[in-house]
Amino acid sequence: MTSVVFMGTPAFSAPILRMLYEEGYDVLAVVTQPDRPVGRKKVLTPPPVKEEAVKLGLPVIQPEKLRGSEELQQIIGLGADLVITAAFGQILPKELLEAPRLGCINVHASLLPQYRGGAPIHQAIIDGQDTTGVTIMYMAEKLDAGDIISQQEIVIEDTDHTGSMFEKLSGVGRELLKETLPSIIDGTNPRIPQDESKVTYASNISREQERIDWSKDARTIYNQVRGLHPWPVAYTTFEDANFKIWWAQIGTTSNDCKPGEVTAIHKDHFEIATGDGGSLAVYDLQPAGKKRMTAQDYLRGTGSKLQIGDRFE
Repeated sequence: MTSVVFMGTPAFSAPILRMLYEEGYDVLAVVTQPDRPVGRKKVLTPPPVKEEAVKLGLPVIQPEKLRGSEELQQIIGLGADLVITAAFGQILPKELLEAPRLGCINVHASLLPQYRGGAPIHQAIIDGQDTTGVTIMYMAEKLDAGDIISQQEIVIEDTDHTGSMFEKLSGVGRELLKETLPSIIDGTNPRIPQDESKVTYASNISREQERIDWSKDARTIYNQVRGLHPWPVAYTTFEDANFKIWWAQIGTTSNDCKPGEVTAIHKDHFEIATGDGGSLAVYDLQPAGKKRMTAQDYLRGTGSKLQIGDRFE
C-alpha cells in the first residue's frame, strides 16, 4: 500500500483528500493551515481540509510556517512514499521536496504554464478566459514550475464565477489525480517540462484588484465581479463609503452618461454606466456597515433614495 502525506487547505482540496482515503491509500497525515478567525465575531474556524480529516479519523498537522519548523521534521520523519498537495498555501522547502521516494506532486487549478500562483481560478475568470483546467505536476523549488504529468481542460461558462469553478475544478482534480496516481506509483507516467515562454502568473488577489474602475467596459467589469464572487468580492465607492457588488450582469441600457452614474432603476436591479457606453446591472450588493442584500431589498429600504444620475466612484 502506497503511503502519502496530503497537504491542502480550502474546500477545493477536501474532496481530493476523501478520494485518497476511499481509494485505500495509506494517508499518514494531513497537513493544513492553522485555524483562523472568521467573520465579524472572529470565531476561530478550522480550514475545510482539517474538518474533512477529522471526519475520516486522520491525524492533522497545522504548521504556521513550514520552513524550519518542528512540524517539517515530523512530516519528513513519517517516511511517506508520496506527498500530494492541493492548494496548501505554503511553498514546500527543498528538504521536503527531496524526501519522498515517489516525489511531491501538486494538483493545480490551471492549465500550466498558464496561471502559476495562488489565484489561478480568480484570474482566469477576471481575464475573461473561455477555458481552464487542472494540472497534475511534480513540485519544484520554483513556484508551480515542475514537470507536467497530466492535464484536463474544462469550459468556463459565461455564468460561472469563482465559487462555481472551484467546485467544478475540485471534481476534475479529484478524478484526474485518481486516474494519474497508478502511473506515478509504477513509474510509467510522463514528465513534460513546462514551456517557459508561455508562463503567466496569478498572484493572490490584491485589494486594488477588488476595486471597480467604471471607465472600463461592461464586459471587463462583469468578469471582475464574477471572478471575485463569492470572495473576496468586488467593491466601489458610493457617498464616500465602500459599497460591495456581490453579483451583477451586463446591463441592457446604452448611454452617454459619465462612467459610474446610475442610468436606470428597476424593481429588482439598477444599472451603472460603464466606460464603453454600456452598463452594469447590479442585483446583489452590500452597502458599508450593512449585511449583504438583494438590489430589490436595497431599493425598497435605505437605498430608496437612489436616483438616476447618482454617481459611484
